[in-house]
Amino acid sequence: MSEQNSFGNGFVLGSILGGVIGGVLGTLLASRQENKSLEEERSLIEAGTQPKFTTEENIEVARHSLEDKIAQLNLAIDDVRQQLGAVNGSKEVEE
Repeated sequence: MSEQNSFGNGFVLGSILGGVIGGVLGTLLASRQENKSLEEERSLIEAGTQPKFTTEENIEVARHSLEDKIAQLNLAIDDVRQQLGAVNGSKEVEE
């Protein structure tokens, strides 16, 4: 019975210790990654170029592109509805 208690205590202690170590390592690695991305962004700004995702022109171009794609999809949906309506309409006449 004492071996089961020892195992259970060790398991719980190991889980807690592993969670703490994993949390600390994860935080350190995430902050390093964040610092790298901030340094890259600063170097781009200092070089006179801005990242693509911050310019209003690129956002506007992307918005227009999405609007065009949505319009194309709406036309395709309407076309399919008409085709299905014609198929369903011809079946109803035959029945």
